[in-house]
Amino acid sequence: MEETILTLDQDTTCTAWNYSGQRLAAGSINGTLAIYDSKDPASSSFTCTSRFKVQETSILKIVWVPPEFGDAVACICSDGSYSLWEEVVEDADILQWKLCKRFDRNSSRVLDIQFGVLATCLKLVAAYSDGQVKIFDLLDPLDLINWQLQAEFQNVIESTSKFGRPLCLSAAVCWNPQRGELQQSSFVLGFNSDIPQLNSSKVWEFDQDHQRWLPVAELALPEDKGDQVFAVEWAPNIGRPYEVIAVATCKGISMWHVGSNHDPNGRLSVERVALLSGHNGEVWQMEWDISGMTLATTGSDGVVKLWQSNLNGVWHEQALFEPTS
Repeated sequence: MEETILTLDQDTTCTAWNYSGQRLAAGSINGTLAIYDSKDPASSSFTCTSRFKVQETSILKIVWVPPEFGDAVACICSDGSYSLWEEVVEDADILQWKLCKRFDRNSSRVLDIQFGVLATCLKLVAAYSDGQVKIFDLLDPLDLINWQLQAEFQNVIESTSKFGRPLCLSAAVCWNPQRGELQQSSFVLGFNSDIPQLNSSKVWEFDQDHQRWLPVAELALPEDKGDQVFAVEWAPNIGRPYEVIAVATCKGISMWHVGSNHDPNGRLSVERVALLSGHNGEVWQMEWDISGMTLATTGSDGVVKLWQSNLNGVWHEQALFEPTS
């Protein structure tokens, strides 16, 4: 029997689920952000506990800050700006949401942002409409206000390459979900732009010796390197000797195995093990389960699909959920 646990406002444009706190953030077309909480752990119903104005324009994307750094969200708006908001205790122990930081955007719009945790350090990667990538470090883990620009570069293999001013419609970023003292800081990034060299998904890794970010893998076959990328998702690793990354382009969803050992040129081995198709239109969002064994995908067709690999490594569609009228 179906049960409605939450009814969103009619002008809702995006949502983001906080798994650790069982909370939902929802953005609207008028720039308002609403927070929904479950008051009773035994109940599956949610109520709106906060509602506040983020911007005068529509909210396009919401990203929760990792829970160890507090209850906070970053919002991308349709004017290309992005800001960070934190829930704090004000007078009389009342929880209120306050603006921590509004990031400068200059002449380009931000297309995607993601937080990454390395040991006790919080990082933020932002991809912009001019093809630039910026990495920010949080200077004080207890203060979400003070961020420092650590690096800025383009999503290209050859650093000497020069291109005209690109037009990027969207970007997709995902950090390596593994955490640890010895874990290298790395993320995968792809663009949907008019510059083929920018588009292909590349794994970027921080070189501690030279204190710079380097591309260590490119997730595209030679004939596919110009394809626009719509979504990327890095799978959790529960003991595999390689990493698994899903990349969605106009040709489908590619499953990539990425090696863990660098060759003499500093690159990681890559192998495309599957190309999945089944969505009518673009794939907008992908998400792995906690084990990294099941991938959920959805897109412009409004269908949610679950994909799994069998014991022989063959990927197949496990389940399909279609929207109800």
